[in-house]
Amino acid sequence: MMQAGVLETILPGIHRLVAPNPSALTGPGTNTYLLGSKAITILDPGPDIPAHIDAIVAAVATLGAEVERIVTTHTHSDHSPGAATLQDYFPGVPVIGARIVDDGYQDQSFAPTQGLAHDDCFAIEGSSLRAIYTPGHVANHFCFLHEATGAVFTGDHIMQGSTVVIIPPAGDMADYVDSLHLLLDYPMQYLAPGHGSLIASPHAEVEALVAHRRGREAKIVAAFKEVVKGDLDALVAVAYRDVDVSIHPIAKLSLWAHLLKLEKESSARQHEGQWELV
Repeated sequence: MMQAGVLETILPGIHRLVAPNPSALTGPGTNTYLLGSKAITILDPGPDIPAHIDAIVAAVATLGAEVERIVTTHTHSDHSPGAATLQDYFPGVPVIGARIVDDGYQDQSFAPTQGLAHDDCFAIEGSSLRAIYTPGHVANHFCFLHEATGAVFTGDHIMQGSTVVIIPPAGDMADYVDSLHLLLDYPMQYLAPGHGSLIASPHAEVEALVAHRRGREAKIVAAFKEVVKGDLDALVAVAYRDVDVSIHPIAKLSLWAHLLKLEKESSARQHEGQWELV
């Protein structure tokens, strides 16, 4: 069972700490990964919670290691804020990640010392960590392939046990589905999500997620048989009637993202918040 603050070695050279921030959206909490044995890459330092920062610092000491770099998958508040505080403990260590314009959900404390681009590679004890640009959940999202083990660190691109919320405009459903397809081109052996446990059937998981999104899109299109023209509130009640109504405020965000994808594909249009099929 995953437990906050407990250092676990989940694969050779890959260690995990769970932050104490469990919730409906974060599952057991945010996973912070420590990669390497003596020269550590901290991947997703997580929220700036003192107990979590202390656990990271203690884990580095337990491993008898030095921190080589801090890397982030994206800048949501449960993934990147710890980077700023960790720089006080590990001065001079580069912080690597991509920033975007704040949409009300971004970590404004994040100040990377180095940017990030698709296919950037970082040496990790005889192997490499490869950045894979995966926009969708948010426009600055990256996954990372640990080439020694075939583990892909998925941040919030893929979560174990639940689907990812896509929040426009920084989130984009069309980009998200394309980014899922992109992962199938890589030699994945495991998915190491930002929330939840290691997934040992990566290709099947990705294909199931693509199928799920296609199925939800089909339900949205079918909803227009009942709501020929309507707003998000009217459509979510029909397209997500299989989901508890308490989840509808969150579902409405993904509905919006699906509709924007359909609009981009010239299959739907809107006028003053009223949506209809083309």
